[in-house]
Amino acid sequence: MKDQLIEKENWQGKKEKILGETYEPGMPSAPDRWQDKLRTREEMLKYLKQGERYFYSKEWFGSEKRKNPA
Repeated sequence: MKDQLIEKENWQGKKEKILGETYEPGMPSAPDRWQDKLRTREEMLKYLKQGERYFYSKEWFGSEKRKNPA
C-alpha cells in the first residue's frame, strides 16, 4: 500500500504535505480476538485489570475523570 500524501495548510498558512488515509478499504475477514494478541498470562491479567480500573475505579485519570460519577 502506498503512502498517500495530502497537501494542507498549517497554522501559519504554509503548505505542508501530511500523511493521508493509511487504512485498507473493505471489511475484515474474521473477528479480531484480543486474546490472540496477548501471549502470556501476565499480559492478559494486566489488560483485564486496566479495563476494571476504567469501569469501576473512583480515582480515574486524565480524560477518563468525570465531574459527576455515573
